[in-house]
Amino acid sequence: MESTNEVVRYYGGKPVASRRAERRSLFMDAALDVFTGRSYARSSVADVCSAAGLARRQFYEEFSSREDLLIALYDGIQSEARAAMSAALTRETSGELRALVKAAITAFVESIGQDPRRAQIVFVDIVGVSPRVEEHRIEQRSIWVEFFEATVRGSVGIDFVPPGGYALASTAFIGALTALIQQWSIADPRPPVADLADLMTTLLEALIRDSSVAPSATPAAPHQS
Repeated sequence: MESTNEVVRYYGGKPVASRRAERRSLFMDAALDVFTGRSYARSSVADVCSAAGLARRQFYEEFSSREDLLIALYDGIQSEARAAMSAALTRETSGELRALVKAAITAFVESIGQDPRRAQIVFVDIVGVSPRVEEHRIEQRSIWVEFFEATVRGSVGIDFVPPGGYALASTAFIGALTALIQQWSIADPRPPVADLADLMTTLLEALIRDSSVAPSATPAAPHQS
C-alpha cells in the first residue's frame, strides 16, 4: 500500500507553509495599520511592505494586488465576528429572542467595534473601492441578512414576516447596527456595550411587535465563509 504522507518542505528551519502563514499575517497586520492610518486610497503596496518589514516580491507571492489584500483583511474581520457571534449564540441557551439578540450583538460589537481600525475597514474603507470590491461587500452582507432572518424565524416562528418583508427589514436593522457600531468605535468616552445591545434589541422587538406566532427552535448561527 502506497504511503499518502505529504512531504513537508522546510526553509530556514521552519515548514514553508508555516513561514508563509506568518508572512501573510504580517502583511495583514501592516495593512490594518496602513489602510486606517493613511487611508486605503492614499496608501501603496510599498507602504504595506515597509510596515511589514517584508519585500515587494514577498507581497506578490501572497496577494495579486493591494485590492486583494483589502478584501482578505475585510473577510478576516468579518469571519472573526461571525465566529464570535456563533459562539455567543451557542452559549445562550434560553432561546428567548431578546437574550439571543443581546448575546449576538454584544459579541459583534466586541469583535469589530473594540478596535476602531477594524470598524473603519469594514464600515468605511471597503465602501466604493471598485465594482469588484463592492460586489464582494454586497455578497458578504447577504450572510448577515441570512443570519437576521434565521434568528427572527427561529424565535417567533417560520410563518412570521416583518414589515416590508425580510429583505427590507434586515437592511434596516443591519444598516442601523453598522452605523451605531461605527460611531461607537470612535466615541470618547464610549457608552457601555450593554447600552448598544439594549438599543438594537429594542429596535428588533419593534419590528416584530405584531408577531402572534409562538416561538420555535433556537436560530442557526451564521455560516462561515
